[in-house]
Amino acid sequence: MSLDAARLDAFLRGALPDLEGPLRLEPIVGGQSNPTFFVTYDNRRLVLRKQPPGELLPSAHAIDREYRVISALRETGVPVPPALLYCDDRAVVGTPFYVMERVEGRVFHDCTLPGVAPAERHAMYEAMARALAALHNVDFTAIGLGDYGRPGNYFARQVSRWSRQWAEVRTRDDAHIERLIAWLPAHIPAEEITSIVHGDYRIGNLMFHPTEPRVVALLDWELSTLGHPLADLAHSAMAWLSGPDEYGGIRGLDLDALGIPALEPYLAAYDAEARHGARLGTFHMVFALFRWSMIFEGIAARAKAGTANAANAADTGRLAAAFAKRAVDLI
Repeated sequence: MSLDAARLDAFLRGALPDLEGPLRLEPIVGGQSNPTFFVTYDNRRLVLRKQPPGELLPSAHAIDREYRVISALRETGVPVPPALLYCDDRAVVGTPFYVMERVEGRVFHDCTLPGVAPAERHAMYEAMARALAALHNVDFTAIGLGDYGRPGNYFARQVSRWSRQWAEVRTRDDAHIERLIAWLPAHIPAEEITSIVHGDYRIGNLMFHPTEPRVVALLDWELSTLGHPLADLAHSAMAWLSGPDEYGGIRGLDLDALGIPALEPYLAAYDAEARHGARLGTFHMVFALFRWSMIFEGIAARAKAGTANAANAADTGRLAAAFAKRAVDLI
């Protein structure tokens, strides 16, 4: 996905006049749905994140929201990359984009944290829990994000949304999904708590210090909004409920040997820092599994229609049934 390097270079030198040396541009490979690039000068290491080209759904790839939330969080103690500028002029790189400072660290797309000592793995998972609690503790109104989403009724709206998706994209019959669609609305917890939620909080969206077991940046804010903090927590807990062949989970592995805490100590580390006082329950885990099931069903539908991006989309889509069954097993 090429950019006009000369045009981008001219723009950046006008916006950041201290840049020295030639521009070096390198795409970051990985799972980002918004194309992301390392932008390097002799004296500055930056990251550019942009919308993909082509026609987009109105609410998709909202990088202006990403830029807004990381800018607002900069002085809160939540680890985010320092945001530098946002540009909506499509003449520069073809789509809106933003630029942030490059943070140095380690990103792991494998929940077992390969190459890390067992004692450090335990500390890194605890750091993951504390970083999520820090995000949920932020007074979003005080930092100007009071209109970043719709406060209240988060789970009711989400259950309705994902239930509609099943009706729209289903590729098969599934009694487990039908049971979840009936069970979830009747078991939404009464407590109404609103916080900033990341929307895709998992090990692969964290950057750890180059040598220390601490989080230095939360990445990929595309799905962030105002919502219920326990939705984020349950999403992060999916690693313990899914196997290595099910989107890279840790279920069934020897966690003691790996040095990875069981789910209960991970949740306790979060609870010790979070101020809202609510505790993760069966509903939240069932909802998280249902959401994943619907995501996988959507992938299956796209694979059947021939429009899925990933080569293994059909195989990934089969996980919809497995996650729905696991949710029913929890009930």
